Amino acid sequence: MLKRTLYFSVPCHLSVKNKQLIINIKEENKIQTIPVEDIGYVLLENNQISFTLNLLEELNNNNVGVIFCNSKHNPNAMLLNLDGHHLQGELFRQQIEVSEPMKKNLWKQTIEAKILNQVALLQKIGKENRDIIVYSRNVKSGDSENREGAASRLYWPRLFGNEFVRDRYGPPPNQMLNYGYTILRAAVARALCGSGLLPTLGIQHHNRYNAYCLADDIMEPYRPFVDEMVYDLNVKYPEMQILEKEIRAEILKLMTIDVKIGKNRRPLMIGLSQTTASLARCFSGKTRKLIYPELN
Repeated sequence: MLKRTLYFSVPCHLSVKNKQLIINIKEENKIQTIPVEDIGYVLLENNQISFTLNLLEELNNNNVGVIFCNSKHNPNAMLLNLDGHHLQGELFRQQIEVSEPMKKNLWKQTIEAKILNQVALLQKIGKENRDIIVYSRNVKSGDSENREGAASRLYWPRLFGNEFVRDRYGPPPNQMLNYGYTILRAAVARALCGSGLLPTLGIQHHNRYNAYCLADDIMEPYRPFVDEMVYDLNVKYPEMQILEKEIRAEILKLMTIDVKIGKNRRPLMIGLSQTTASLARCFSGKTRKLIYPELN
């Protein structure tokens, strides 16, 4: 079942009763209810939102990703379930013991999938992509020759123009990309936890200060889906200088867009679960193939 993404940007009080999320919107003096089992993500953006610990426990029991935003409306913290699978201990052990050759092979597949999705997006918007395709065909184990970086140097100017530089603190549309990637990262972390994996232990990213290294790895082929959404928004709002509420709400629809996996089309939220489940099978030795979506 496709889970709902709930976005709270006004003062309200959130609680739970009979496994129902109770939403009390202060300004409107209105109460709404939503079954907790129908929720996939909750994003809290207003600093006048209050909630009960009983609610957090119920959300956690249902593997709901709870995302907290800072005073600038940027997501900066997540609440995730670390006991979301019946084989949790065994899966953790398999993840910890996975061999370096397997990690390098998984990273190779990840970069190939990312570059192919970048190529597909450029083709979709009518931009040159044939030279980037070449990079996807000669990615070595562990991407030892950094084909990812070489492809990106061609990809970004073609997507947003020759003057554009992808920089976290750069001018628009960098802010929209940052926001979209943060939402995506939270969604990947939730899917990893749902598959019984630790989002901290990466296959390529290694940083003692980063609690989401594996999420940063697995989200790479999904980034072009964010890029496509931001490209469309940038065309629609070319003068946008700050991340308006309406644009943030549009980006939150990322979880429900359709992606192609194999012969089927699924919402991105479901696609993430398929990807992380395939990763767990790789760690267990049942397969060597990661399942990633194709942008088309």
